[in-house]
Amino acid sequence: MIDLAIADDVATVVLNAPSRLNALDEQALRDLGRAYDDAERAGVRALVLRGDGRAFCAGRDISGVDPRDDDVSGYLDGLVTPLLQRMSRFPAPTFAVAHGACLGVGLGLLIATDVVYVAESAKIGSPFAALGATLDSGGHALFVDRLGAHRTLDLIYTGRLMSGAEAVGAGLFSRVFPDDEVVEATTDAAVAAARGATAAFLASKQLVARIRDERLALWESVEVENAAQAALCDTDDYREGFAAFQEKRRPEFRGH
Repeated sequence: MIDLAIADDVATVVLNAPSRLNALDEQALRDLGRAYDDAERAGVRALVLRGDGRAFCAGRDISGVDPRDDDVSGYLDGLVTPLLQRMSRFPAPTFAVAHGACLGVGLGLLIATDVVYVAESAKIGSPFAALGATLDSGGHALFVDRLGAHRTLDLIYTGRLMSGAEAVGAGLFSRVFPDDEVVEATTDAAVAAARGATAAFLASKQLVARIRDERLALWESVEVENAAQAALCDTDDYREGFAAFQEKRRPEFRGH
């Protein structure tokens, strides 16, 4: 269900249940968390998340769920939210490939990833009106922040799904690619990041999270930036970057 491969300091995590559009049950969520744990223990310097088959992830696997005794809180509070928080704190740049259905928990996986490259075929939105359910896994926060309240409720009320190009144009995610190019583009970006100044990237990742979560004002964020920059001065990568610039050569960063 969840595959992990590591090469050249890059972890590739694959949702591998294409017959179910990579929908996630409780065990799959646990396995996905373990894949991130294994990748962190391996000391990778970047990570790529993608789905096999026609979709990235169609959300929760409800094929065996009886709504009369469904433990929604156990699934969301006990499994999904801790996983998304764990993913968002992964100590290296993370990238995701979004293609086909990216719904529910699948959308949440993308929200918890640093950089998302989107295929033209992607379908993003909130189709849950037909289930009598609502958007979860951080979808409301993403849509309200990027689309505003009116467009968010329009998507929710109508169940309309955004294309990859529309989602990127609205600022939901980073870039859009043809379907046959998106995996290679995402992998190339991850490899480049893994060869870069990953200690500095991690500092920016943490700063962006603080600005988002704590709503830091301009001068508050400048103070945090200054502290991060001062801390980076003590790293090997900082010294290597300066030396390479002064010697007019390509830097050889090691992530520390």
